[in-house]
Amino acid sequence: MNDDILHNIFRRLPARSFAAAACVSKTWNSTCNRILRRPKFASAVSLNPSLHVAVEEVVHKVLSEPIRPQFAIACVGVEFSLEVVHHLITEALGSRTPVITNAARGIIGVDALTDEVKEVKWELSGDYDVETQDYNSIFNRNRGIVLAVGFLPGFKVDAISLLRSIKVSEVAVADKFVMDIRDYTASVSDFTSPSCIILFGDQHEDMKPIIAKLDSAMAEETVIVGDACGCFLSKSRRTTNEINGFSLGAVALVIARDKNNPEAVGETIFHFTSSTGTIPFGPELKAVSTSVRGSKFTWLSAFMEGDDEILHGQSILKDLQEEIEYDDLETDMFIGVTQNRKQSIGSQSLGPSKSLAMYKVLGGDQQYFVVDGVGIRPGDSFLFYHSDSETASSSSSIAFEDLATLNPPPKTNAAPSSVFAAGKSEVFGGLIFSCHSRGQAYFGRPNVNSSPFSLNFPGVPFAGMFCAGEIGRAVSRSIPDEEEVDEDDSVRRCLHVYSTVYLVLSHINGGGEG
Repeated sequence: MNDDILHNIFRRLPARSFAAAACVSKTWNSTCNRILRRPKFASAVSLNPSLHVAVEEVVHKVLSEPIRPQFAIACVGVEFSLEVVHHLITEALGSRTPVITNAARGIIGVDALTDEVKEVKWELSGDYDVETQDYNSIFNRNRGIVLAVGFLPGFKVDAISLLRSIKVSEVAVADKFVMDIRDYTASVSDFTSPSCIILFGDQHEDMKPIIAKLDSAMAEETVIVGDACGCFLSKSRRTTNEINGFSLGAVALVIARDKNNPEAVGETIFHFTSSTGTIPFGPELKAVSTSVRGSKFTWLSAFMEGDDEILHGQSILKDLQEEIEYDDLETDMFIGVTQNRKQSIGSQSLGPSKSLAMYKVLGGDQQYFVVDGVGIRPGDSFLFYHSDSETASSSSSIAFEDLATLNPPPKTNAAPSSVFAAGKSEVFGGLIFSCHSRGQAYFGRPNVNSSPFSLNFPGVPFAGMFCAGEIGRAVSRSIPDEEEVDEDDSVRRCLHVYSTVYLVLSHINGGGEG
C-alpha cells in the first residue's frame, strides 16, 4: 500500500488502534505523525446516572478519532466519586497524561450520544423539575461528566501543584508554586512564562493573593483561566501529587512552547474573552479600618471621598438596596476593591500591581460592612456592584462579537504581519468557565453561556463547567480591535463573579502540512 492509502485508513482509526498502528514500523509511524501534525481538541458530555457508564461514554467519544492526549480535564457531579472517576480516566489515557478531575456545580458541552449542546447546572438543594429536566430528578441530580482532552504539537504540558502544609507559611507556599511554574516552563522552553495556564483552586484556599502573584510574575502574553473554588484531584507526568504531610491547595495545567520541537507546523494561539454579569453603582468609598473575623470574613468601616465622617454601614446598605430594588433571592451585592500592592517572590521584587478584587457583601451594622473574604487594607477604595441579568445578556452579545473576529473573511490586501487578516486562522477547541448563578433561570433561555462559542464555531468541540469563582486574566487579549486603555488607569482583573470566561484555541496554518 502506498502512503496515500495508509493515510486514508489510519485517519479513520480510533485513538487506541491509531497508537498501535504507529508502533508497527517506521513507515506507519511516519504516516501517523503526518496525520497528527496539527493540534486537536476532543470533548464529550454524559448525563448517564451510572458513573462507570458515563465515564465509558465520554472516553469512547474523545478517543473515537486519532489523538495523542497531552492533557485531560474532567468535571463531574458531586454525586459521582471523584476518586473513582479520576482513576478510570487516568487508566484509560495512560500514566504519562496529566489529568485534572474536578467536582463542578454543573457541566457544559456536547452530549456524547446525541451531539446536542448541554448546559446542566446542578442545584445542591431545592426542588427539581423532573418533567422538563429529567437529568435533574432526585436520582439523577448531580450526576454527569464532561471530559476534554487536547493534543498540542509544539508544546509541553504538565500539572504543577500548590502543596499546603501547616509547617510552611502561605506566602512561602505561593512563592514556591509560582517558581515551580516558571522553572518547569524554563526547562522545556526558551521562556519563563508559559503560553497558557489553566488553574484550579481548592474551595478552602484563598486564591486572590495567589492569582495576583501569578499575574505579576507571568508575561502579559500568558493567558490564565480556570476555577478558583473547586474540589479536585490531579496527576502530573512526574508524580501523583500524593505527598505525605501535604494537601492540594491548587493545581495549574501549564502549557509551554517546546524548545525541542520548534518546527511544529503552523502556530497555536490561546485567546481569552469574557462576559460579565455585574454593574457598578453608588459612590466610591474608602476603607478606614478592617478586621478579619473567623479567618474568612472582613468587617470594614468606610467613608466617602471628601468626607471624613465614617458611614453608617447598615443605613447605606439599605439605601443602595432600595436604589436597585434589591431582592435577596434575585440579586447579589459585591464590593469591587482596588488593591495597590507590591508583589514579590522571595527576595525578588515583581514591582507594584493594581488589581480589582470582588467581595460578596453579607450585611452590616451601625459602623461596619461585612464581606466574604480577606485581604482588604485601610486606604483601599471600592465601589459597590450588583448582579444584573440585562448586563449579563448584553455582555454575552459582546463576547459573541469578540469571538466572531477569530474567523474573519480572507483579505487579499492584508498586511503580511496580520495573522487574522490573512484568513488562515482556524478555531479547533474551547473551554468555558461560567458562574453557577448564570443559567437558564437567570437568562430566561437555554445554553446562553455556551452560545457565543457554539454559534460562532459550529461543530468545534468545547467543554465547560459551572463554578464559584471564574478565573480570567483580562490583559493582552489576542482578539483584535480591542479599545485602547490608558495604562495609568488600567486595573487588572483576574478573578470574576457572575461572569463567563472563554478560552479559545486556534491554529494558524503553516506551509507543508500533510
